[in-house]
Amino acid sequence: MISADDIRLLVQAGEGYNAEFKKAVPTKVKDISEEVCAFANAAGGTLLIGVDDQNRLVGVKVDNARRSALQNSLGEISPHLSCHLEMVEVDGKTIAVIEVPSGPKKPYVLSGAIYVRIGPNTQKLTTAEQMRDFFQQAGKIYFDEVPCRDFLPASMIDASFLPIFKAESGISAGVSDEQLFQNLRVYSEDQHFKNGAVLFFGKQPEEILDKAIIRCIAFQDKDKRFIIDDKVFGGNLWQQYRQGMQWLRGKLNVRYDIEGQGGGPRKEYWEIPETVFKEAIINALSHRDYYEKGAVIHIEVFQNRVEISNPGGLVSAISEKDFGRKSHSRNPLIFGLFARMQLVEQVGSGIGRIQELMEKAGLPEASFSKEGMFTVILQRPDQSEVDQKETGSEKSSEKSSEKGSEKILELLRENPNMTIAEIAEAISISTRAVEKKIAKLKEKGILIRQGPDRGGEWQVIPKPQK
Repeated sequence: MISADDIRLLVQAGEGYNAEFKKAVPTKVKDISEEVCAFANAAGGTLLIGVDDQNRLVGVKVDNARRSALQNSLGEISPHLSCHLEMVEVDGKTIAVIEVPSGPKKPYVLSGAIYVRIGPNTQKLTTAEQMRDFFQQAGKIYFDEVPCRDFLPASMIDASFLPIFKAESGISAGVSDEQLFQNLRVYSEDQHFKNGAVLFFGKQPEEILDKAIIRCIAFQDKDKRFIIDDKVFGGNLWQQYRQGMQWLRGKLNVRYDIEGQGGGPRKEYWEIPETVFKEAIINALSHRDYYEKGAVIHIEVFQNRVEISNPGGLVSAISEKDFGRKSHSRNPLIFGLFARMQLVEQVGSGIGRIQELMEKAGLPEASFSKEGMFTVILQRPDQSEVDQKETGSEKSSEKSSEKGSEKILELLRENPNMTIAEIAEAISISTRAVEKKIAKLKEKGILIRQGPDRGGEWQVIPKPQK
């Protein structure tokens, strides 16, 4: 049975791959059953009711009628799953707890639908492709959930990384390492570290899990004929991410703003926005196919572009139409641990964020190869463009923004009924970016909205003739 101390630690760590919080029992109790079903189809988890959105214990009252309705709803999960609602007192507050095991008879179905855990979110599988991928994964088991019997925690854990993980995840340094591991569910049923935990917390996981490395190569020209630098980075995945970023910093044009910093840290301006590389490298580490033993993650720098690739093409659960808007991880445990360190934001938003940043920097859109190896291709500016940005970066940003606004106007001239979501998909930027651009166009009197938000249409105002 879960203890009050365990609940405090879960609340402090926040929601994640193995934890979900609710302030109260929802009116629609099936919402709880969906979360439980998703945990059972993944690595298990704990659902706490009586915790608000700010991760505060507020307590909850569950009368007999609500308890009965909830238990009946849980009973609709098929095949039968043994989990029950328990009430635990924590600091004078009553918290309702449902501990969910990783189901031994996957898939678990609720009302004819399969629910799965993707990072810190629950997702309903709605297409045949998504379900087919789930069954394929269930057949071979997620790589990061497989027990690693060769890993000896006492001597192979990277103890220097644990304080960093706790700090970045908002977990108190006073929490013991063992308690941390138990609550993160990094142990398999036979109490061995799972592969994902080995990759994330091991000193040299590549010594046990073959090819779990990043290879960074710089080429002299636009092809692969002459190599001018070749480095291989191992260690835990966070360390690989940091080393990959540091290597890139030394290969690309990076300028520094030391004015007006008040003695604080200098501000860096990369020729391609730094956050673009963060998104691409974390994506490669989280989504690569670790079952593939013959390939590694590559970061390749050419004279005119940068390519970041990982073994494993686009997951079959994600269609071309949904690419960049939905996410389905091959390694949900790893994805969830990166999310706890605030290195993964909204699920499925990474591609859109990359495109938005490239547009803002005045660079061509990123392109993607999705067969066999998943590759992100980022075009570098030529040196004359870099020099121009050093003297007029604000003008470059404004020009890029104007180009995006003109694209929106072109779309709305052709189809005045387009929604913001449709515009965002059409030009591969976020809905938030579209909303900002539309707001500026309205302020300038170039664009107006006729009628209500639903059922109305856009009108582009022609420029006055001179």
